[in-house]
Amino acid sequence: MTPTVLSPPRDDEARVTAAIVVSALGAALGGLLFGFDTAVISGTTAALQARFALSDGALGFTVASALIGTVIGSLIAGAPADRYGRKPMLLVVAIAYVVSSLGAALAGNWAMLLAFRFLGGLAIGAASVVTPVYIAEVSPARFRGRLVALNQLNIVLGILIAFASNYVIAQVVPGDDSWRWMLGIVAVPSAIFLAVTLALPDTPRWYAVNGREAQALAVMRRLGFAAPEAELARMQDARARDGAAEAAPRLFQRRYATPVGCAIAIAMFNQLSGINALLYYAPRIFALGGAGADSALLQSVAVGGTNLAFTVLALFLIDRFGRKPLLYVGSVACAAALILVGIQLEAARPDGTLVLLGLMGFIAAFAVSQGAVIWVFLSEVFPSEVRGKGQALGSTTHWVMAAAITWLFPVVAGALGGFVFFFFGAMMLAQLVWVRRFMPETNGVALEDMGARVN
Repeated sequence: MTPTVLSPPRDDEARVTAAIVVSALGAALGGLLFGFDTAVISGTTAALQARFALSDGALGFTVASALIGTVIGSLIAGAPADRYGRKPMLLVVAIAYVVSSLGAALAGNWAMLLAFRFLGGLAIGAASVVTPVYIAEVSPARFRGRLVALNQLNIVLGILIAFASNYVIAQVVPGDDSWRWMLGIVAVPSAIFLAVTLALPDTPRWYAVNGREAQALAVMRRLGFAAPEAELARMQDARARDGAAEAAPRLFQRRYATPVGCAIAIAMFNQLSGINALLYYAPRIFALGGAGADSALLQSVAVGGTNLAFTVLALFLIDRFGRKPLLYVGSVACAAALILVGIQLEAARPDGTLVLLGLMGFIAAFAVSQGAVIWVFLSEVFPSEVRGKGQALGSTTHWVMAAAITWLFPVVAGALGGFVFFFFGAMMLAQLVWVRRFMPETNGVALEDMGARVN
């Protein structure tokens, strides 16, 4: 079957996207918490190491404890999201965010801190599965890249807010307990996300796949779809074509081999860039380049601001140029910036300005390419009947790699210094080869026709 690429919107279609955008933004608050909770730990590492007398290995495990939770959260979120709906899973995520942030802030010992950070990781992992799927399933194909990329925009906005709040709290609450405020402040946006999620509808595609046509039509009308009946017919045709043979199709079978392989590859390369090493250990990396403690926190804010600015740029590029061209440019630029950082950190007298410029260049290139593309691509490359499971596979791969790199980075960086950035740069060049040879372009393809495009 030839995949359907939708034509530019008519005037009557263009007027009805506001409700869809509002729903996408509401769900994308999960992405903001994803970014906030991911990066906020970077400002607490020195205090936690002193407070709990942690070795470098124990500190790496403390930071990675949340990431271990993300692995499990992303692994288990897909099946209940497919069975019970996207909205119920978003509610569970919101509640977990609230509990984990308050618990980590009030932790009286290392074990309690690990437990609540692990719970927060479960929420992050589940959010990385459910939020992009939710947004993709309420979005028309012509806007899908931009709307799913709103989740990534909120992730980097959360990272920037985390870096900024860490800096402000360090100035306002000096002393041994500032880390509690840094971790506890996450409860505020978590409570807002919980309230917003209660007002969201579930997705029409989930209703249609599960045979609840009346509810699918009601949601499409609520969201302002231009032709709900025609859209429902398309969803039903796709369900009959792709899901009739199996009531609950297995993800690991030959007909899904291409999307499965692509999901694993893009998720691995995302973390082999070293992005989470930078986000979790930014102040420490800047200190290696000669920055003082306060300056390192402030430079982290600059990195967060660069990340946000170039993610906004990606919103305007991802649907215009497609997924693959952004990865072509980003792979080369990331590699060049990472190699520059490695050279400087291995120099006898590192130039802190060049370290900052290299890391900001890497963040800019990552944000406009990998950062914007990964969650969009994962949310659209799988057919509807296994989209939740496929998203879970990609997210789980992402978080397994993130946990491993984050856990090992303090030890490896201590032993190898700047050479670790040469490795990250080499991985970006390997990504360039993979994108050129194996990655399908999904831009503009209707979700119901994705199976015909990628297999």
